[in-house]
Amino acid sequence: LIASLLLVSRIEQGRLPLHNAEFSFVDLAKEAVAEFKPIASSSNVEIVLETGEANLPLAFGDFSQLKIAAENFIDNAVRYTKGAGKIAVAIVPKNGKLLFSVKDGGVGIPKADQRHIFQKFFRSDNVLKYQTQGSGLGLYIAKSIIEKSGGKIGFKSEQGKGSMFWFTVPASKK
Repeated sequence: LIASLLLVSRIEQGRLPLHNAEFSFVDLAKEAVAEFKPIASSSNVEIVLETGEANLPLAFGDFSQLKIAAENFIDNAVRYTKGAGKIAVAIVPKNGKLLFSVKDGGVGIPKADQRHIFQKFFRSDNVLKYQTQGSGLGLYIAKSIIEKSGGKIGFKSEQGKGSMFWFTVPASKK
């Protein structure tokens, strides 16, 4: 929580340093998925990484900051998938960018709450009964990192059927 609050403070003060370089987004995704596989397995949830193409272009951005955003999506998918389930993590090229997505069959987000989903400290009422842990900062932080990195962020969700969160990052121009 303290680390998240410090990161929010840096974001709001415009002091979030980005150290942009070329990197493999597949490697980033593999690291993020590996971190959450033990937690997912203990909850009877399978995480599958789908990269589609063998020769995806390199991404351009700050590996460590973008990994925070990717981990947030995976963490939320694991937390809000109740019972046995599957989470699909995918990376595909799209219009000179790389599209990263995490799709789950979890509790989903009620329509009335969707407009608030990237706000600081917001947590949907329907998830509070399933998961009491969480600060409501993760998606706010992810959105800030993605936008500062030159990408876009969004989601689709239906209550009771799951969610798909996605973001884009620039592909390397080389």
